[in-house]
Amino acid sequence: LQQSAERNRGCLPGRMAKASQAASSGRPRIDYFYDAQIGNFNYGEGHPMRPHRVRLTHQLVVNYGLYKHLNVFRPKLATRADMTAFHSDEYIRFLQEITQDNMQEALSHLERFNLGADCPVFDGLYEYCQTYTGGSISGAARINQGCSDIVLNWSGGLHHAKKGEASGFCYVNDIVLAILELLKVHVRVLYIDIDIHHGDGVEEAFFTTDRVMTVSFHKYGDFFFPGTGDVKDVGIRAGKYYSVNVPLRDGVNDDAYQRLFKPVMEEVMNLYRPSALVLQCGADSLAGDRLGCFNLSHRGHAECLRHMLSYNLPSLVLGGGGYTVRNVARCWAYETAVVLGEELAEDLPWNDYYEHFAPDFSLQVTPSPTMENANTRQYLDTVRQQVFENLRMLQGAPGVQMEAVPHDPEAAAAEADPDVRPVSGAAEHPGEHF
Repeated sequence: LQQSAERNRGCLPGRMAKASQAASSGRPRIDYFYDAQIGNFNYGEGHPMRPHRVRLTHQLVVNYGLYKHLNVFRPKLATRADMTAFHSDEYIRFLQEITQDNMQEALSHLERFNLGADCPVFDGLYEYCQTYTGGSISGAARINQGCSDIVLNWSGGLHHAKKGEASGFCYVNDIVLAILELLKVHVRVLYIDIDIHHGDGVEEAFFTTDRVMTVSFHKYGDFFFPGTGDVKDVGIRAGKYYSVNVPLRDGVNDDAYQRLFKPVMEEVMNLYRPSALVLQCGADSLAGDRLGCFNLSHRGHAECLRHMLSYNLPSLVLGGGGYTVRNVARCWAYETAVVLGEELAEDLPWNDYYEHFAPDFSLQVTPSPTMENANTRQYLDTVRQQVFENLRMLQGAPGVQMEAVPHDPEAAAAEADPDVRPVSGAAEHPGEHF
């Protein structure tokens, strides 16, 4: 099913005829990046992050027959040079060299780079980072080259990683690297994050520039990780008002979520007018997630993706969080079908992991009928009003003479400035309790 994607040599000859045919028919050209080895990486016993969920997703994509409508690629592994386009060279070198065998000799470095219970050292760690990051960078390059309209990489979307440290199960921020790739061609890139956790790593990377707008819908408050993402956090300097945060409370359901998502995104699209989209579709915002506290169905989650695809812009679609593995696979397989415009049967097809979907063997992710929705209509209207007031501070889409993306966003944000970003109290990641 797979062939390797060469990032820097234009469209692969074997796919050019198919891509041309799809373009001439008006159908979007859709690429799908998957490495069969991704499911072999293991964060350790009891850790909630399981790359195996991507393998389960792929099983559904294949056995539903969705792969027949996709250009399927095995990603080229990201190189150290690829990753140091954002991350510090010292940090990436450490990830490359650290192993379970030598970690006891590097305890001070483990602490410095924030590797531990949340972000453990495990066998094949660096190759894991190369694999999921390679898919995202390669996907962005395919969009830049005009070979693809939509790219899927369910192994990507690790939005918490910082320039010089790991965070929240994330080591290398493939999203930032993919956006940097897109910025080589696209003047404005819009990032949308529907993971239950705030997309802090991506926001921080672009906090001082107007070339990227970040929009994050997430749980905020109650010391929920990562403790950032207040509606008042809007960016600084040239990036002021180009960070959009939509804080939500426990139990948000499909209707309440869309009450905010669609009007906010319509206003963002009207004002910012991006030429490319990056969507982080973290599935920990689904009902019943092991670490989550939202109450979305797979259809409600996918409605966000469906809405953004309606703008018909080049789009990179990534995974993210999601810790009830069977539901993650259900959601991302369904969202693959949404991208393709295909309908799926509710009864799951037979696959190598069929028993994981017991007892109902259904595509459905069913919200809890008894979970309280703490997002009252008044609260949602207040948040929407605050977000709209922030957006009204923009003067329309930036011109082409825009602020350059800072080489070191952290240093730029740390400069003395009356608009300096407020520091939230560091919150423990829920995974630390497993």
